[in-house]
Amino acid sequence: MADESFRIAELLLDGCTCGHILVKLALEAQGRDNPDLVRAMSGLALGMGQGFNCGSLTGGCCVLGLYGGQSDENQPGHPRFDIMLEEFSGWFESEMKEKFGGIDCEQIIHFDPALKQERCPGIILDCWLKVDEILAKHKVDVEQPAQTAWEED
Repeated sequence: MADESFRIAELLLDGCTCGHILVKLALEAQGRDNPDLVRAMSGLALGMGQGFNCGSLTGGCCVLGLYGGQSDENQPGHPRFDIMLEEFSGWFESEMKEKFGGIDCEQIIHFDPALKQERCPGIILDCWLKVDEILAKHKVDVEQPAQTAWEED
């Protein structure tokens, strides 16, 4: 966990946002690089620029999609992908409502740079650990790219 905390802090100092960081952690775990995917995560920053859903929530869902989502009609997603999304989103909603009163970026950091600096690193780390836990529970190796075919449990 110390390595992830350090890496998250490093990426925040480099100007990365929640979504950037979560996808970078996933790609680094796989030993891969995908600048286009990382760039696409910019659209999630600051609650899609309006204080909507926290980028750690949407970014975490995107990371789950990276591992278990459908790529096309020939490569269906993980048979339990919907359950993984539900587990992550449900956990996030419960945690953030209890701690901050909601799941929106505006509710969590109120567009306050000091609150962002205080809260976001821990939220990102918690989300990464939860994504990793959910993937492991569903027999998805965080160090491997998505499979082209999945076996039912």
